[in-house]
Amino acid sequence: MITTAQRTPLFEFNQAHGGRMVEFAGWEMPVQYEGIVVEHKATRAAAGLFDVSHMGEATVQGPQAEEFLNSVLTNDVSQMDDGKALYSLMCYLTGGVVDDLLVYRKSKDSYLLCLNASNTEKDMAWLRQEAAAFDVDLEDVSKNYGLLALQGPKSFQILARLAELDLGKLAYYRFVEGKVGGVDCLISRTGYTGEKGVELFVGWDDTERLAEILLREGSPDGLVLAGLGARDSLRLEAGYSLYGHEIDEEISPVQAGLMWTVNLKTERNFIGRQAIEAEQLVGPRRRIVFFRTGGRQIARPGTEVVFEGETVGKVVSGTFSPILNEAIGSALVDAKLARCDALEVARRGKGTPIRRAKPPFLPLNPQG
Repeated sequence: MITTAQRTPLFEFNQAHGGRMVEFAGWEMPVQYEGIVVEHKATRAAAGLFDVSHMGEATVQGPQAEEFLNSVLTNDVSQMDDGKALYSLMCYLTGGVVDDLLVYRKSKDSYLLCLNASNTEKDMAWLRQEAAAFDVDLEDVSKNYGLLALQGPKSFQILARLAELDLGKLAYYRFVEGKVGGVDCLISRTGYTGEKGVELFVGWDDTERLAEILLREGSPDGLVLAGLGARDSLRLEAGYSLYGHEIDEEISPVQAGLMWTVNLKTERNFIGRQAIEAEQLVGPRRRIVFFRTGGRQIARPGTEVVFEGETVGKVVSGTFSPILNEAIGSALVDAKLARCDALEVARRGKGTPIRRAKPPFLPLNPQG
């Protein structure tokens, strides 16, 4: 029995609705309800509702908020306007990744950050250290917010009956504040599934009420509750990175194929810039590649990747794709072999061929 993990505001809700609870990133979270495959397919075909209240939130406010964020983020917040969300990395001086996160601009002097649950404590310590040189107020507000992800092609159809705002014109990576089902929310046109959908930041004590409303209203349209298992298989099908897998303190944005999150067009000197530019100039020694197995057996993280009998890397993510009906994954391999079509994963002393794939693994349109 888990006794030390934290609980989201939906702990009792998740139990009441059949959630199988596991410890994840220091939280008691539902890995599944009815089943991972069912929840995955329902999110692709209709809608899935995810409890992601374990994610961390922080506010950055003050006259130097923009300057501070531009010193610690690889992406450029000066290009944002009010109501815009931005995906970015934070890097160490070495170019390795502290975390990936979303930044929400409320005004030039006020931002909300959404941090990975497993990294929130580390991120806050690192951010506080760097914020000391700026006129900003940095606050961990994680316990103020619950977070629900409503994802899938019918998500806006469901929202239309509940939101007091017309969300039909809410663009991808934009957000607004308003009521859904009578509950105050920050409604963000973002997600981690590759599907059209939103993420709803809601007051901690209002989270369960909103979840019940969404489930009741969305069930006739095929909405199901979805857990961490489906969240992982959906994100890997979409080719999205997960901290501790495709990125970490030793895997740089160059190696991860995430240079699109690194804005080098201006002269701002964000942490890690010199290391990233140097690695980009000489070329990385390793790269993340995505692959299909052609079969149902999952290549688990840590599995060796081999070429002509020699170990050249390791699997960092692996799952079963219910849509493709085969196992898929990602691996960190020798950069010279990143385009090689003769890689194998080692299983029981034998090599099993894998096929390189360019994500997403299937046609997806989160911008809808």
